[in-house]
Amino acid sequence: MKLTLSMLSLVALCVACNTTQPQKADHRPVVGAIRWDAWHGDKSPVGRAVETALGPKQWHYRVPFFGKIISDTQVEIRGYTQKIVDQEIAYARRAGLDYWAFGLYSTLPAMTEARALYLSSRHKSDINFCLWTDSRDLSSTENLHRIIQLMREPTYQKVLGNRPLFYFYRGTIDEKGIKLLGNQHRTDELRRLAQQAGLGNPYLVLMDFSAAHGKNMAAALGFDALTSYACPGSLSGHGTYAALADHTEKFWEECKATGKEVVPIVMASADRRPRVEHPMPWERHQKPGVGMDKFYEMPTPAELTMHLDRALTWINQNPTAAPAQAVIIYAWNENDEGGWLVPTLSEGTARIEAVAKILRK
Repeated sequence: MKLTLSMLSLVALCVACNTTQPQKADHRPVVGAIRWDAWHGDKSPVGRAVETALGPKQWHYRVPFFGKIISDTQVEIRGYTQKIVDQEIAYARRAGLDYWAFGLYSTLPAMTEARALYLSSRHKSDINFCLWTDSRDLSSTENLHRIIQLMREPTYQKVLGNRPLFYFYRGTIDEKGIKLLGNQHRTDELRRLAQQAGLGNPYLVLMDFSAAHGKNMAAALGFDALTSYACPGSLSGHGTYAALADHTEKFWEECKATGKEVVPIVMASADRRPRVEHPMPWERHQKPGVGMDKFYEMPTPAELTMHLDRALTWINQNPTAAPAQAVIIYAWNENDEGGWLVPTLSEGTARIEAVAKILRK
């Protein structure tokens, strides 16, 4: 059932008063969050790089709950253990999240530790999971079989009945990348293998920063829907969280206008200054300190709640554009890039409680 304008006003008023009305649909959309599981310290160059990025004192407020402050210039963030991942599951359940989107990372074993510990957890039924990946992972038949194996897990997130939810991050893929994938060949093979394994036809969602470009990529690769990994926009300087939310919500409309189906993305913010100060080894374009003036503010709990609520309302009002009834949040733990829900040493569970105001209803 669609919300009327008066009902929307009531929702906004209640959020401001720290009490929110439940969504008016019989079943609310499923809501997930992207995982960036680099928080494993010296087990890989990636882990060391993000730990270094959060080392300076001004970034210590971002350190996840399982990290340690060593000094004004050093932190130690050495997940993962079963205890830590079990606690993350408990926090995600408390927030009301339905699923996590784990990166496949077939060539970086340390990046898969959290997913393995999730799968071995006695509490994994408290939150589902799905996968996100890129062209490198889809270009291998071995990886296609690995994806199908994970899709067969009982807690793998399904939409539209029994269709496994799967995200593809286009990154820098272009026409050359499409050729590498054999146009629709790899995605057709993924669909065939899934259905051969007794699964539903996978629901394939392309993550692209541009709706127009995403439409072309989705058509070439045979994908079902559009979203983005993140939606930071183009900043000339410092921006408010309200401006980021507005930009993101316009992106939903841009995706809808392409005629493709949509999985709305919700932004927990975007502030990658730690990576600007200490560039990542794989971000060779980034010069140290260049762009420190470009960032969005962190959301208040009420702002985060309202942005998420608007995503659920948008799906309610656009059932044809968003038939999968799914939302993806950036992010669970992109702490160094400024998008996180995971509790931190400074904030505690403030963001968990903000999300729960909507999802636990």
